Amino acid sequence: MGDKSENSKMNEQIIEELTKDLESSCIRANNNPASNDNIKDSTEKNGNSSGACSERVGIINDNADECETGAKGDTNFPQDYIDEESLKDRELTLSEDEKEILKAEAEKYKDKGNDLFKSEEYQEAISMYTQGLRTCPLAYSKERSILYANRAAAKLICLDRESAISDCTKAIELNPNYVKAYARRAKLYEETEKLDEALEDFKKILTLDSGHVEANHATRRLPPLINERNEKLKEEMLGKLKDLGNMVLKPFGLSTNNFELQKDPNSGGYSVKFHQNPS
Repeated sequence: MGDKSENSKMNEQIIEELTKDLESSCIRANNNPASNDNIKDSTEKNGNSSGACSERVGIINDNADECETGAKGDTNFPQDYIDEESLKDRELTLSEDEKEILKAEAEKYKDKGNDLFKSEEYQEAISMYTQGLRTCPLAYSKERSILYANRAAAKLICLDRESAISDCTKAIELNPNYVKAYARRAKLYEETEKLDEALEDFKKILTLDSGHVEANHATRRLPPLINERNEKLKEEMLGKLKDLGNMVLKPFGLSTNNFELQKDPNSGGYSVKFHQNPS
């Protein structure tokens, strides 16, 4: 019995030693950079270059998604926020081939967005255009301007007017001759009662396309509306000033009826005439 116990003990010690050596060798292999480099070199040699490029682009996209998720987690950022600073940083590491791949992916998002727009699924379309903007490199200004303008069109229908105006403005910054973006922003300005801004956009359209029907009509239609609004605002302002004047003059036994505003037909300005005993 004693011999068996000793033999069992020796066997356990031998197994422990062997296992220990095996574990150490595994740890050394995992921590050896040269070993990892050899595996990487082998993979790169055996795979084709476009596949490796696509895989890297996939990793870049994953990282971009993580950044956007972080931004959306912050209550200061809207859901459709585009972090252009992160896109700038990303672009510094991209090769021309990788940029082309990302541009092609962004085009797919745009096409999906267009299909959803036609199906009247506007919120989903906005999401697709947003994903396209998060994917498309900043170098492709024209492609990005179209994505912004398309997203603005979907937001317009969803009545998210202020955000749609911002998207139109971005589209115009990226492509200053983008007539559709000007037309959409002009319409949005008019809907939000920013008539002066709408008129300026319609005038700009005519410098780019003198035959633009809507812009031609708008440049004739809006000036009378602007004048009517200005007169109404002027009357409201004078009414408030009159109320204030009466409050100030009352202790002196006077009122604004003691004063008469006379408009100069040449300058359009006003002069004040005092009446001691108003009728």
